[in-house]
Amino acid sequence: MAEAAATGRAPRFFQRLPKVELHAHLNGSISSATMKKLMAQKPHLRIGEEMVAIDKGAKRTLEECFQMFQFIHQMTSRPEDILMVTKDVIREFAADGVKYLELRSTPREEKSSGMTKRTYVEAVLEGIKQCQEEGLDIDVRFLVSVDRSKGAVAAKEIVKLAGDFLLSSDGVVLGLDLSGNPKVGHGQDFLEPLLEAKKAGLKLTLHLSEIPNQEDETRLLLGLCPDRIGHGTFLQTSELATQDLVDLVRRNRIPLELCLTSNLKAETVPSKAQHHFGFWYRLGHPVVLCTDDKGVFATELSREYQLVAETFQLSDEQIWALSSEAIDHVFACGHTKSKLKERWQTLKSVLLEELR
Repeated sequence: MAEAAATGRAPRFFQRLPKVELHAHLNGSISSATMKKLMAQKPHLRIGEEMVAIDKGAKRTLEECFQMFQFIHQMTSRPEDILMVTKDVIREFAADGVKYLELRSTPREEKSSGMTKRTYVEAVLEGIKQCQEEGLDIDVRFLVSVDRSKGAVAAKEIVKLAGDFLLSSDGVVLGLDLSGNPKVGHGQDFLEPLLEAKKAGLKLTLHLSEIPNQEDETRLLLGLCPDRIGHGTFLQTSELATQDLVDLVRRNRIPLELCLTSNLKAETVPSKAQHHFGFWYRLGHPVVLCTDDKGVFATELSREYQLVAETFQLSDEQIWALSSEAIDHVFACGHTKSKLKERWQTLKSVLLEELR
């Protein structure tokens, strides 16, 4: 019955539902429409759409997914590329009913275009500013990402850059993300820069336990008391071996950013029904639905909500609660959270009344 109701709600209910997106990588969020514009500007690269997106029903290994970003980065090698994709990504999230968005990206330098890591971030911030000036109904913030595959020295440079923008961006740059290929490097290498980030006042979200058998690294990084966890796919899968990890995450009420389509298409979970959303949701632990890379994985946040509703038999009220409780886990200040909660309360009566 609940599944039938969920299907009956789609897609309008999920698109109209006000949503919070907290785990969205900028380059992975580039839509096919934007990618076509980039391809038209750089035909000499001969990069096809199948090289930068995974169609419906298709899957790739996690390693193949990371290889796709090499092609995407070739398409976004200039500050003007970063500006354009930032604006397009924000507009698309806004069109999908996202009211608050925390974009994340690793600053890159490109000698061919003269782009530096600083001008990369400046291009993102300019894109956010221009969207604000357009009057889009979305509040956008930015998290600077550390790519673990680049090593500790690069991480220290990124942390310093993020700290600078934390002070100069008027509340737009809020935190630091540790991400990148989980098979490369070890969390131990990043303890010092991550601690520096915390001392600087940056919020921390860490990709943890994306692949199996990383209990030691996860335990080490959890010692930093991160503000959020990205994925946490294998936190609870080794029974007694990781029970202490589950207990630690639960005790500290660390919210998990969960991305169903991403995990399914990257083959890190075997099926929708076996996704770890169910484990944490049944425990009453804080979870936030996210897209990860909406362009690469050909999804939208409204689809993620619909997927969860249908898979785990969630009611209108449960879906609304998932959306509204996500506000508690944004990195913005208490005033912003209060404003968002007021907005949700206003929208709730309107949306549910329309559906009746």
